Amino acid sequence: MSRSWDLARSLFFRMDAERAHGLTIRALKHGLVPRRNIPIDPRLRVQVAGIAFPNPLGLAAGFDKNAEVPDAALRLGFGFVEVGTLTPLPQKGNPRPRLFRIPEARAVINRFGFNNEGHADAASRLEKRRRKAGLVGINVGANKDAPDRIADYVTGIHRFECMATYLTVNISSPNTPGLRKLQEGAELDKLFEAVIAAREGAAAIAAARPCPVFVKVAPDLTPADIGHIADAAMKHGIDGLIVSNTTVSRRGVGGRKHASEAGGLSGRPLMERSTYVLAAFRKAVGPNLPLIGVGGVEDAATAIAKIEAGADLVQFYTAMVYGGPDLPIRILEGMSRHLDKLGAPDIRSLRDTRVEDILKAGPPPGFLDAA
Repeated sequence: MSRSWDLARSLFFRMDAERAHGLTIRALKHGLVPRRNIPIDPRLRVQVAGIAFPNPLGLAAGFDKNAEVPDAALRLGFGFVEVGTLTPLPQKGNPRPRLFRIPEARAVINRFGFNNEGHADAASRLEKRRRKAGLVGINVGANKDAPDRIADYVTGIHRFECMATYLTVNISSPNTPGLRKLQEGAELDKLFEAVIAAREGAAAIAAARPCPVFVKVAPDLTPADIGHIADAAMKHGIDGLIVSNTTVSRRGVGGRKHASEAGGLSGRPLMERSTYVLAAFRKAVGPNLPLIGVGGVEDAATAIAKIEAGADLVQFYTAMVYGGPDLPIRILEGMSRHLDKLGAPDIRSLRDTRVEDILKAGPPPGFLDAA
């Protein structure tokens, strides 16, 4: 880690966490973060849902909520960036403070509540970069007080279908009351049917190839939940699953300052739980449905562990708080060294190699406590 980042981090950590994040966005927006020399390794290229990814590392949604700096983020070494979550109408989210660092556990708790400036604001920026190089996913959600939340997702699909490399339907945030109910039963089928119909309709109007639609799910799921979501995704033609969002569990941070704050926990303590759920989804959906592994990725070893557990791609965000802007490149270099060590032809050859071992070991301690 560079000495300059050590200094910057010490300054940032003296600030309120959300203010520090806002300054980071401003620094990226104004070019104050130097361009990195991104290592190019053909073995890290991945083809997923008809999209050619230059490498499997993605910046997770939540970092760039309003699509202000996707191109600057791509210049850090990410193979793709996901912006949002975006709701049809501007939304302030929950009262501050709502973002809490837990440095001893390399973790964060947030209860933002889909704070963002709305579709129109983000669309004005995304439209301007529409023909630029670089892969940008757009994550859409529902307003907290929407009378019909499924309609909000449909609105998001229609609004951003022509601007996105892929679209993500976020139904797994723990910070919007009742949102996770959309992962259950008939509501899930109704949602999937509506968003796929919206995607097909938007593509037909534009006479373009349909944009892939991914769905972001929670880590706090029972085996029955996982089976139901997997079946519904394949039934309705969902293009992939993002596994997973933050957890309401506090395992791994108990007794730490801020551990009792409401919200979703992310970072290192989420790794074991989210990776088990990832492996369970891979077992449930079989080899063909793309999966993106999220939760606890902080270095090359954890990124590779996600791929071995069934992920085609990986995303992270919390680790950037602790690892700094050089982290994506360090991970890419570490992944290349790992392939050298194994003599493996490409990163894709590692996928699924530990799924059975993970499932045989069983769920991590306390797994069903939050499910």
